[in-house]
Amino acid sequence: MNASRLKQTGASARRLKHKPGQEPDGTIYGANSMDNDDEPVGYFITWTVYGTFLQGDTRWWRKRNEGVLPPQPLLERWHRDRLNHSIVLLSHQHRHSAKLEIEKHCTLRGWKLWFANPRTNHVHVVVTASGCVGDKVRDQLKANCTRGIRETDKAFRDRPIWSTKGEVQFLETEEDLELAIRYASEAQDRMGVES
Repeated sequence: MNASRLKQTGASARRLKHKPGQEPDGTIYGANSMDNDDEPVGYFITWTVYGTFLQGDTRWWRKRNEGVLPPQPLLERWHRDRLNHSIVLLSHQHRHSAKLEIEKHCTLRGWKLWFANPRTNHVHVVVTASGCVGDKVRDQLKANCTRGIRETDKAFRDRPIWSTKGEVQFLETEEDLELAIRYASEAQDRMGVES
């Protein structure tokens, strides 16, 4: 896996082979767990703060089944004009709360948390969750982060914190795992992305 592939998350970066009862994007019908033979080494999970990465975004954006697309300012403006809530970036306290909730949930579930990096406008998590489907892992982590932030900040009690869903990248090899950890920890700071 190269660094450019790490930037590609979601359906196009998911495993390409699928079995009967499983969608090409990795979704398994009627199951909340995976066979051990199919399990990735880990997951690289990313989700964003509400309103911060809209379709048409100038930083490029993803569309289901189409991959990464170039900026479309009119589309981004159209989506921004239709937001139901203002954009609120995560403070240091929010990020700390999110990280604690991720750590607690991984410990509770017996998952190996390799790295968690809540940022002002998104969250990166690298985790090994044996027997669990990536989307379920993402959803559980997001839900716990939401609860933790809402308990500490009333401003988020009646509004969304996150965009819907998020990205789950399957890490198939130890090298993929190492690159994901490096990207989530070091690359964000090297790129000058605000923490």
